[in-house]
Amino acid sequence: MPDNKIKNAAEIDRKAMRLSFDKAAAFYDAAAVLQQEVANRLVERMDLMTMQPVSILDAGSGTGFVSQLIAQRFPKAKITALDLAPNMLKQARDKRSFKQRWNKQFRYVTAEVENLPLANASVELIISGLTLQWCQDLPKVFKEFRRVLAPGGLLLFSSFGPDTLKELRQSWASVDDKAHVNEFLDMHDVGDALLQGGFSDPVMDMEMLTVTYNDVKTVMKDLKQIGAHNVMQGRSHNITGKDKLKLMIENYENFRVDGLIPVSHEIVYGHAWVPELKESISRVVVPFSTN
Repeated sequence: MPDNKIKNAAEIDRKAMRLSFDKAAAFYDAAAVLQQEVANRLVERMDLMTMQPVSILDAGSGTGFVSQLIAQRFPKAKITALDLAPNMLKQARDKRSFKQRWNKQFRYVTAEVENLPLANASVELIISGLTLQWCQDLPKVFKEFRRVLAPGGLLLFSSFGPDTLKELRQSWASVDDKAHVNEFLDMHDVGDALLQGGFSDPVMDMEMLTVTYNDVKTVMKDLKQIGAHNVMQGRSHNITGKDKLKLMIENYENFRVDGLIPVSHEIVYGHAWVPELKESISRVVVPFSTN
């Protein structure tokens, strides 16, 4: 399948995305109930694995929730928390326990997952929680993951699927033709991207999770608070008029069930291994340091 068929349908404004998450960093955890639930479910999948990695990359670490879960599971591992938003990493640093600071278990790297500043075959586990949906070119991302993973290494991730925020998307659809809601890739497209990235026999599955609210305005507030509001290139840069916003809210009210407003999230999970190679591989070792 050609690469252009497994890229996000709408161009992502990378600068807007970075600024959005930077602004949201201080308030992120208070609103990230769903993100934390998905993180717990993602890390629990390690129960099925027998590996004991000593070098781990948390790709798109945000405020460090996944990193902390992984650190509890693998207390002797060195963990690289990588995110494109510096303020997110600042929040992650502040969460470290005294022991974690003393033994320098973590290092923090500001970078994008499309261009990892890590050596070839230098990581045994990459875990990425709800980050890949913000990437424009998934085959490129997976090629980078494949490059830095050692033979026998594991990639474990979660992402949003296309039915995420479907109620909000449908509520805006009859208001105008602007891109008000981010678009997300189908599970099968993510699997194809894994194959293009050099992984073999990827395992994919999905589940639907619904968060309920009392009103639509709180939905919009929470999306903004976690930095997950619209960052597509085709979005309108003008302030949405009160009449349009009112109409969207009226449309959304049609989805109300048992007095509550639903917000659907299609959660895609995946994992893939790097095959063990019979021939020896020259590995470049990078000294572990904190910053």
